[in-house]
Amino acid sequence: MADVRGKLRLVADRTAGNADMTTDEPLSALFLSESMADLNEGATFLDRLSMEEVTFIRSRGSTIKASRGEGIFHQGDPHEGIFLIESGRVRTFCTGPSGRELTLAYWTPGHFIGGPEVFGGTHLWSGEAMEDSRVMALSGTVVRDLIERMPIFALCLIDGLVAKGKCYSQLVQMLGTRSVSQRLAQLLKIMGEVHGTPDDDGLLIDRRVTHDQLADIVGSTRQWVTTTLDRWQKDEIIAIRGRMIVILESDTLEDLAES
Repeated sequence: MADVRGKLRLVADRTAGNADMTTDEPLSALFLSESMADLNEGATFLDRLSMEEVTFIRSRGSTIKASRGEGIFHQGDPHEGIFLIESGRVRTFCTGPSGRELTLAYWTPGHFIGGPEVFGGTHLWSGEAMEDSRVMALSGTVVRDLIERMPIFALCLIDGLVAKGKCYSQLVQMLGTRSVSQRLAQLLKIMGEVHGTPDDDGLLIDRRVTHDQLADIVGSTRQWVTTTLDRWQKDEIIAIRGRMIVILESDTLEDLAES
């Protein structure tokens, strides 16, 4: 059975009258995790469904196109239903009373975002497009109707909620049991796994990232991230090339994540 990311994009492209479908390898989601294996688990939650069933589900939703930097939903706003990512990349984050942000995850096509309330409540976090993105919104009323019409969709939704539960459990575990230095080292390991390409000097993280973005993921400040990366560069563990990072000593970085 075809991957749900391909199904969603194919159905969306057909609806838009575009006969071509991107065939690039889909990007993995990114969040703080002990295990690399959990990163993309939620992207397959609709794999139980046929193409016809996915087409029917999409006919009940509404398409939202968000430009880079545009909010899709906001913390504190009324909420119901879910948002399925069809293309692009979306950051979910929560904001504290001081205005400081903590990035929960970067989500990619196939994943759903929103929640945790499905049938009515308040957004506990925000969603922002990190690049031009397209999402399909399914209201709580539509979700309830789909469950009644298609019991298999209920199983899909449970699969997706379980994956989300694992994601946020991993995040809580990392924030509660790892030092900030360990979290940064683990994040670089994950980014190397997700975005890494072989380089003459090591493993190039082929994704431009700011120190602010790294700080928002590991729960620290930009100043601390800058100081730590400078120290690791002097120790020849990493090399910094503009906004890109090269992992020079993977074993040492792994030790930093564990020690």
